[in-house]
Amino acid sequence: MAQPLVKKDDDHDDELEYSPFMGIEKGAVLQEARVFNDPQVDPRRCSQVITKLLYLLNQGESFTKVEATEVFFSVTKLFQSKDTGLRRMVYLIIKELSPSSDEVIIVTSSLMKDMTSKIDMYKANAIRVLCRIIDGSLLTQIERYVKQSIVDKNPVVSSAALVSGLHLLKTNPEIVKRWSNEVQEGIQSRSALVQFHALALLHQIRQNDRLAVSKLVGSLTRGSVRSPLAQCLLIRYTSQVIRDMSNHGQSGERPFYEFLESCLRHKAEMVILEAARAITELDGVTSRELTPAITVLQLFLSSPRPVLRFAAVRTLNKVAMTHPMAVTNCNIDMESLISDQNRSIATLAITTLLKTGNESSVERLMKQITNFMSDIADEFKIVVVEAIRSLCVKFPLKYRSLMTFLSNILREEGGFEYKRAIVDSIVTIIRDIPDAKESGLLHLCEFIEDCEFTYLSTQILHFLGIEGPNTSDPSKYIRYIYNRVHLENATVRAAAVSTLAKFGFMVESLKPRITVLLKRCIYDSDDEVRDRATLFLSILAGDGTVDTDKDSKEFLFGSLEVPLVNMETSLKNYEPSEEAFDINSVPKEVKSQPLAEKKAQGKKPTGLGAPPAAPASGFDGYEKLLSSIPEFAAFGKLFKSSSPVELTEAETEYAVNVIKHIFDSHVVFQYNCTNTIPEQLLERVNVIVDASEAEEFSEAASKALNSLPYDSPGQAFVAFEKPAGVPAVGKFSNTLTFVVKEVDPSTGEAEDDGVEDEYQLEELEVVAADYMVKVGVSNFRNAWESMDEEDEHVDEYGLGQRESLGEAIKAVMDLLGMQPCEGTETVPSNARSHTCLLSGVYIGNVKVLVRAQFGMDSTKEIAMKLAVRAEDVSVAEAIHEIVANG
Repeated sequence: MAQPLVKKDDDHDDELEYSPFMGIEKGAVLQEARVFNDPQVDPRRCSQVITKLLYLLNQGESFTKVEATEVFFSVTKLFQSKDTGLRRMVYLIIKELSPSSDEVIIVTSSLMKDMTSKIDMYKANAIRVLCRIIDGSLLTQIERYVKQSIVDKNPVVSSAALVSGLHLLKTNPEIVKRWSNEVQEGIQSRSALVQFHALALLHQIRQNDRLAVSKLVGSLTRGSVRSPLAQCLLIRYTSQVIRDMSNHGQSGERPFYEFLESCLRHKAEMVILEAARAITELDGVTSRELTPAITVLQLFLSSPRPVLRFAAVRTLNKVAMTHPMAVTNCNIDMESLISDQNRSIATLAITTLLKTGNESSVERLMKQITNFMSDIADEFKIVVVEAIRSLCVKFPLKYRSLMTFLSNILREEGGFEYKRAIVDSIVTIIRDIPDAKESGLLHLCEFIEDCEFTYLSTQILHFLGIEGPNTSDPSKYIRYIYNRVHLENATVRAAAVSTLAKFGFMVESLKPRITVLLKRCIYDSDDEVRDRATLFLSILAGDGTVDTDKDSKEFLFGSLEVPLVNMETSLKNYEPSEEAFDINSVPKEVKSQPLAEKKAQGKKPTGLGAPPAAPASGFDGYEKLLSSIPEFAAFGKLFKSSSPVELTEAETEYAVNVIKHIFDSHVVFQYNCTNTIPEQLLERVNVIVDASEAEEFSEAASKALNSLPYDSPGQAFVAFEKPAGVPAVGKFSNTLTFVVKEVDPSTGEAEDDGVEDEYQLEELEVVAADYMVKVGVSNFRNAWESMDEEDEHVDEYGLGQRESLGEAIKAVMDLLGMQPCEGTETVPSNARSHTCLLSGVYIGNVKVLVRAQFGMDSTKEIAMKLAVRAEDVSVAEAIHEIVANG
């Protein structure tokens, strides 16, 4: 066998360990495998060769069909040996080689003989190998033996049969489901491992039957499970049942909670931890339900075993995100863990304390963290930085000490992700806390003086260009920015030129000095830097060489209000001509992936017999598709296409979803249809739409689908006319009509005669959100202030009782169909008030910005103050009307 691990130069500082398999080559091992054919089998030598073969297979070495077959047939000769160790190696290599169906028959008889052997080791391993390599037809021959093995007195044999059942369930579920009685008997076994495997298999058999799983959990929670491993599984299944019941609207006392609580008093630590974790992860868990779980986790914090301390503090860390007050009792115990030798435990402890600590403890925590940061890796430092960012938002008055800490660690050594996390935290603090702007920008300026990351330098320069001109003394940042023009690479120099131009454009007193600096940049060695400097000089000088109207300045100095992906696609598709590229032609909708259309598993027909291809997904694909249909070509420019809306339930005979295409004075419904019945061909497929509940709509055109073969998606269309520019809403009833023709399975030919039939689909609604495209803005405040204050429309609304502010914000976002800005859709835990910023483009290409302020009282009643600014005052009024009627 290969030599044991040896060390080269034992007294050397860098002691290197060498693998016993170093230098093994496939060709040499295959030569050695001939030893299997010797008349006198040497068990030790054969075991060594099999070990090498297993190593090669597990390293990803591929064997050709001939090589694998040769090794397989050689190995089968080793069944004549009575050596127990060699027999176990033979089982392993057969399982790894996975012989083909025509080769399996060679070893089946030997394995079946072993499976009925009186030697339990042979019996267990033979079951595992047989179930791995045989197919369904052979499985029926050994099914009786496997069922007997499940209830075998030896736990090793019983576990082998149960684990094999878990694997077979994926390929032959119908056969394994017949073993339920034997598996049920296995759950009563005294062996911990058998009980664990039996419970896992029984749950897998019943997992698609919610009622059966609930009955299983109900019967086992009464105390028949003794194995700690099986108890942990049972806790997980119980948690799933509780979630399912709450999802299906079952109210009243939470079922099975008493069982989870009783597991907190179990003698096995793994069961206690599993139960505590399950309780903390319950949906809508209350403080009363959390208390017993938090108490046992607090005890584990002082455990001498690192694994228990880690598990406890990690669970408490997750709880602190949603219920910080429930964890405060553990703070004293967690403070002692900051100096824990295990850095993972220390990191989790400090981040949990940052989430649960009060305002008075911030300074003390920061002192402890300062000593702690130098001892941990970057990945842990990032976790700490993100926790500090949340703490600063929670306690804005403490921003000075937190900002000082962040600026200090920004100057220390660290990788890109770590530095980016710090910069992002400082930027968040500057945006959320106005008093922190001046000091925060100076910290960022000092950082870019010796920043080695181009990406971070350009991002900071861009941010400086947005926030710097609005400070009390913008001139103090010019030196830092201009230094980048002399000392950095071309990418950073170009970003610095743009930032300088923003200062010159927005601060009139600085324009002459900025102009002088930009003139020096026109001699730069890089084309991009020279072009930017020339362009910005022309705009700042207003010499007429560049159109300096409001639109040009907004494009150059404002935020890009179209997705970059859409911009790139439009530029690639633009063909140079006398007509200049128009940025207004770029789709403003954020591209989203539509629901995947079902595709047949078999080979599709090609050539003339192939079905028509499905349309390209995304806005561009829809626009091209609709413009190619004569009935819809005159509708004008497409404004928006919705995500697909399912009109049928899953696993029905016909799958239909619809996409709503919005034009200025039309709405087109695109019905994506799939026939899921192999024995049927559908022809003359159409959708009859009843618009009696949509008074402002009148049907204008429709396009039926001529043929819908099995599993080949097709499209039918119905178009409605509506008042131009008006966000008309309504409800539509849909009925799928078609002619069914039976298909001969042997020939694939359809019968000549068909039967007319129809299929009722779900109702479809056109809502106000369909007339709004989600378009984000990079700087909401600048965009808000650029709009006329006189066009602002403000009103207050009562939203009734809600479970949380987050639920109310989501409801308003869904109602308006607008894009949340700057992460304001996320509500801090336990917040009683919150401001959400939204942006979008309304039909008619009208930009809209919304500032929604929410407040919640002690009875969970929510009030909202809604401020809307739009390029057209009538649109601002329309937004308020939507909210009032919503």
